[in-house]
Amino acid sequence: MSYSKSRRNFVKQGSLIAGGLMAAPILSRANYFSGSAGEIKVAVVGCGGRGTGAALQALNSKQNVKIVALADAFRDRLDGCYAALTAKDLSDQGYSGNFLNKVDVPEERKFTGFDAFQKAIPYADVVILATPPGFRPIHFEECVKKGKHVFMEKPVAVDPAGIKKVLDAAVVAKQKKLNVVVGLQRRYQNSYRELFKRKNLIGDVTSAQAWWVGSGVWVKERQPDQTEMEYQMRNWYYFNWLCGDHIVEQHVHNIDVVNWFKDAYPVKAQGMGGRQVRTDKKYGEIYDHHYVEFHYADGSIMNSQCRHISGTMGKVDELLVGTKGRIYCGAGTITDLKGNTVYGFDKKGENNPYQGEHDELFAAIAKGEYKFADAEFGAKSTLTGIIGRMATYSGQVIDFEKALNSGIDIMPKEYSFSATPPVVPNADGTYPIAVPGKTNYKVS
Repeated sequence: MSYSKSRRNFVKQGSLIAGGLMAAPILSRANYFSGSAGEIKVAVVGCGGRGTGAALQALNSKQNVKIVALADAFRDRLDGCYAALTAKDLSDQGYSGNFLNKVDVPEERKFTGFDAFQKAIPYADVVILATPPGFRPIHFEECVKKGKHVFMEKPVAVDPAGIKKVLDAAVVAKQKKLNVVVGLQRRYQNSYRELFKRKNLIGDVTSAQAWWVGSGVWVKERQPDQTEMEYQMRNWYYFNWLCGDHIVEQHVHNIDVVNWFKDAYPVKAQGMGGRQVRTDKKYGEIYDHHYVEFHYADGSIMNSQCRHISGTMGKVDELLVGTKGRIYCGAGTITDLKGNTVYGFDKKGENNPYQGEHDELFAAIAKGEYKFADAEFGAKSTLTGIIGRMATYSGQVIDFEKALNSGIDIMPKEYSFSATPPVVPNADGTYPIAVPGKTNYKVS
């Protein structure tokens, strides 16, 4: 498996605009990293494909980065990550040469189990957080507590309580001047940045369309010796406490683009969804399609579509419609209301935003600069996806602020492989599925 190709082949999407960054006076390097000769020490928490890919991208930055600790719930995933990072030939990952001299992770700095993150974080100046997103709030909170810079994958939580935790930690991160980058890479993509600079060409945004529709992702089959907790951890995409459903885990990218260009977050959501095709018990509790109307305070609406059904139209894109024109994000073009092109991005100027987010983060840290505070918008765009899920699951109109303050917490009370997960199957192995009209969140 290629750990980074899926991130390199980015469906012509991604970006970050400098207006969302915060420049600060250069601080003493002693406040930033402790490595010798300007070395930036990195710990990877979550050693699956995304964590491994992010680690390789960190190593591929122009800075003096060294991976010094690895942490994962499972030893086999940690070992797979270590093997990839220390491979002599990385050409299949798109890299020339190797990073052997940039990886220093002896056995005593390889940590497994639910508490592995607590053991790895102290060794680092920067922490890569790439576990299933349900763990992101507690991992981010620990990084900020320990004064570490952070790259964390999207989404940043799966429930309102987790969003609150991330927002609270984000305040402390700003106070400590800790750089935080969230893997909403469209904000780091040249074409999106250039479109954003010219968004006034379309006037006021009156509506938007956001799509992530396709055939879906992997399934991990149940093994005979697994506890229920291990099975769900291995098959994390299909359980809300780990994934948040694909409207949160995947579609958050497109949702965030609209929020970014609008410079606003929806005030409420209503929609529909279900499990029409992906109904087997191996698909856990999540839906296979969602359609949501997100309403903004100015009266504009984002129509959001995500679907995991094989044999259907595939589309990952965003469209913004304004009083003067339209922005076609994937195409990198802006037109007037008659369809005449008023701006077209030259694709020769496109970058790899997945690499770019690491290049910019580590360059700032090496210079002793405080530039990145992505956690707040990452949390609020994640919450947008969460209220979309709550709307499709319940059939209710879900209020953004009421949901944020609802205290809804779907995470386990105990983290161990012998513990009972928040949702369990019935006698025939089927998990409970949300039913609109019956599922009620009492936040609307």
